[in-house]
Parts: sequence; structure tokens; C-alpha cells
Amino acid sequence: MSIYDYKVKNRKGEEVSISDYKGKVLIIVNTATGCGFTPQYEGLEKLYKEYHDKGLEILDFPCNQFGSQAPGSDDEIHEFCTLKYNTSFDQFSKIDVNGESESELYKYIKDEIHDDEIEGMKNKMAMAAIEKMSSTYKKEGDIKWNFTKFLVDREGKIIARYSPTFKPEDMEKKIKELI
Repeated sequence: MSIYDYKVKNRKGEEVSISDYKGKVLIIVNTATGCGFTPQYEGLEKLYKEYHDKGLEILDFPCNQFGSQAPGSDDEIHEFCTLKYNTSFDQFSKIDVNGESESELYKYIKDEIHDDEIEGMKNKMAMAAIEKMSSTYKKEGDIKWNFTKFLVDREGKIIARYSPTFKPEDMEKKIKELI
């Protein structure tokens, strides 16, 4: 299996194949509109605007599993993101990233890379606290919180997994290498 074998639902409920993104550099991220990390939408959008024409795609998966911080319908979430953060990258239907109902795509990408990349002692301490708060973080590889980011190269290989404390802008150097 490869990442391109998976299908997801867009925010309108239509099935989309990840193979539609073949040959692109991808950021796959679980998001929430009411989270302390929600302002990361700004950094994601900045990366998207800068590198989309060079082959970057961002796949945004709202998830309500962490503190119920992604309430509302797919349309309400999309409206919030576009009005507040002017997002223009692809946003998909709300999913679960851990547990019995977790997305098959997320099962796959979590199996590829189990650990988040975390920089700095402050961020490591923050993630340790978040890990304790997360009621869905049960086993190695599980997503700990909103805004966990996966970076995928043009061949579909998951090459990095970044913690919620890792700012999207700090991914730029690696994205440039891949583009």
C-alpha cells in the first residue's frame, strides 16, 4: 500500500483519491478552529501561497477529538477558516485521527512515522502536558493534539511528522528541499 491508495471525503462529502495529489509535496494536518494552535492557519496559508505553484498542496482535516475544539459542520468550519485566515488550500470533511473510527489515511501515515519532531525544551514540556490532556492518545503513534503535521515528498513517502508546537513556517527549509 502507498498513500496514493487511500480515499477521503472532501468537505462536500465527495470521495477524493490521494492519488490526485501524486507528484506533489504534501502537508497533511489535523486542525481545529477553537484551539490555541488555530493561528497556525496563517503559517500554513503563507506556505501554500509561496509554494503552491511549485508543487505544494496542503490537506486540511478538521478533527474534533481534542477538547472538542472543532465544533460545527464542515461548512461552518470552512467558513471560519476562509473568513478569519483567508485559507485557500484543500479542506476535507471532519475526521477522527485516533481510535475505533480513525481515518484509514491516518492509520497509514501514523504507522509510517510514530514520533513527532519537537524542537526545544519549552516545546517538549508543552507536548508532555498536552499528551496528558489528550483523551484519545492511547498508544505509540497516536496523534496527541490538533495541528500535528505530516510532510510527504513527491513520491508519496512520509518524511517528517511535526508536533502541534512546531510552527508551519519552520517547515519551509524542508519544503524547499523537496520542491
